[in-house]
Amino acid sequence: MISVKDIIKDDRPREKLIKHGQEILTNSELLAIILGKGSKKENVLELSNKILKNYNLENLSHLKVPDLKKIFGIGDAKSCQIIACFELGRRASSFTSEKRIKVNSAEDIAKLFIPKMLHLKKEYFKGIYLDSRRRIIKEETIFIGSIDVSIVHPREIFEPAIRNGCTAVIVLHNHPSGSSAPSEDDIEITSQLIKSGRILGIEILDHIIIGRNEFYSFRESDSKLFCE
Repeated sequence: MISVKDIIKDDRPREKLIKHGQEILTNSELLAIILGKGSKKENVLELSNKILKNYNLENLSHLKVPDLKKIFGIGDAKSCQIIACFELGRRASSFTSEKRIKVNSAEDIAKLFIPKMLHLKKEYFKGIYLDSRRRIIKEETIFIGSIDVSIVHPREIFEPAIRNGCTAVIVLHNHPSGSSAPSEDDIEITSQLIKSGRILGIEILDHIIIGRNEFYSFRESDSKLFCE
């Protein structure tokens, strides 16, 4: 097997990172560090270059193990290394601190959840549960699948709020199509939840729809729903 040791020492990605910092490394060099070893036919830099020639970083970040194993030189171990690296990156992009995050606007929620929900292939309907100071206590996936009025029941939305002593809820879901424009069902669901929240004394602060690098806030775009 041809290894990274066959490359001149000063040009080896790991040594370059240690000596000069990660900022100067190319995408291929960073990927080479993750992979560690090449294949029987190519060293690790050649393997990394081949991978990135066929896939840009965005596409590569969403490949599954069977897809990656179609590349010569990539087996289970290297596939898992690549997938784990990108998943850590996604989690880091939405991380702020271990303290409770305070929500001041729909944009705050969008920044947290667009990285998590941007490439989901199905619709995920979530509840974000807040305390009296508008800090996030928890998030919960209520259900997965196509959303319509008959599926979204207020009981499933408000039960976690009651259980955790929350005073307000933000609901959100994604549109796999990439458009954040609300459907008729989305509008009806929002109205229904707002009315149910008033009865329970738990405020629905907003309903946010996540698209592809965009979002729709009912509170900001259709505020009359909250005044009915």
